[in-house]
Amino acid sequence: MDDIKLTSFAAGGGCACKIPAGELESAVEGLVGHADPDVIVGLDAGDDAAAVKIQDGLAVISTADFFTPMLNDPYDWGRVAAANALSDVYAMGGTPVTAINLVGWPREALSLDILREVLRGGMDVAEQAGISITGGHSITAPEPLYGLSATGIVAPDKLMRNDAAEAGLPITLTKAIGVGILNNKHKATGEAIPSAVESMTTLNREAAQAATQAGITAATDITGFGLLGHLYKMCRASGIAAEIDLAAVPAIDGAREALADGFIPGGSRRNLDWVRPHLDGGEASEEDLIFLADAQTSGGLLLIGEVPGYPVVGRTVAANGETLISVR
Repeated sequence: MDDIKLTSFAAGGGCACKIPAGELESAVEGLVGHADPDVIVGLDAGDDAAAVKIQDGLAVISTADFFTPMLNDPYDWGRVAAANALSDVYAMGGTPVTAINLVGWPREALSLDILREVLRGGMDVAEQAGISITGGHSITAPEPLYGLSATGIVAPDKLMRNDAAEAGLPITLTKAIGVGILNNKHKATGEAIPSAVESMTTLNREAAQAATQAGITAATDITGFGLLGHLYKMCRASGIAAEIDLAAVPAIDGAREALADGFIPGGSRRNLDWVRPHLDGGEASEEDLIFLADAQTSGGLLLIGEVPGYPVVGRTVAANGETLISVR
C-alpha cells in the first residue's frame, strides 16, 4: 500500500479540482428551486450549506463535499475529506449530528483495502467530531472520489451566513493558508508535508464555537476558491467591499517557499483570474496574489468581526464601484 501514489490516479486533487467558480455560476444561474418559507439559506447566495427551519428555535444544516485525492496516504486523505465536509456545518455556526460516505472507486486499478483505509480515516475524524457515519453510497468511477454528506443543527438566531457581512468590521481568518501550493508540491515530488496534513485534518469546531460566542453572524470557510474567491463571494452577497492586509495573512510552514519554487495549482490561477476584475492588488506581486487565491482544502473560517485568539487580516468597507477587494 505504501507504494501506491493515489494522487497519480486523479487529474486534480482536493478542493483544487472544483469546477471553476465562474463556469459553475453560469451553469446554475437561475436555478433557485421551490420558494419554501422554511428555507433560511438555499441556493440563491451560494452559501456553504443549506439551512432549513424544522421547528421554532431549530434548523437543519445539510451539505455534501467530496473530491479526488490530494495526498498519497489513503488514511490521511480520508481524514482530510471528512474534516472538509464537516467544515461547511461549522462555517454556518452549526453542530454536526451525522454523516454518510460518498465514494467513487476505480476498483480494477485500486484495491478495496486502500478504500478501507480511506473510510477508516473519515470515520476517525467523524468520531473526533462526536458523530457517527451512518451509511453511504458508492459507485465505480474512473478516478477515486471520497467525501461526506453531512447533517447538522443550529439555532436560527446563531446562524452564520455569507450574505450578512456589514462594512466597518475586522476580518478574522482562523487557519493559515497555502495548502493548495503544498499539495501541489506533494503530488509532484511525493514529499510528505506534515504542516499541510495537520492543517487540513484540524476541525473548525473550536473556531466556530469561538465565533458564535463572539456574536459573529457572517462567515464562510476557505476552500477551493481561495481566500480571495470566498471573500469576493461574501462581499458580493452582502453588498460590501473589503481590504486585505497582506502582511497579516498567515502562511502554512513551507508554503511561501514552495510557491517561489513554482508549485502552483491550476485552480489557484483560475481563482485569481475570476476575482481579478474586482480586485485592486495595490503593490502586491503576482506571486502574492496567487498566494491569496490559493485553492485551499479543509481551510479555516473567514469571519466578519474580531474573534479572540485568531488573526485579523483586514476589514470590511463600504462598496464603491466594481472593486470589491483591495490588497494593501
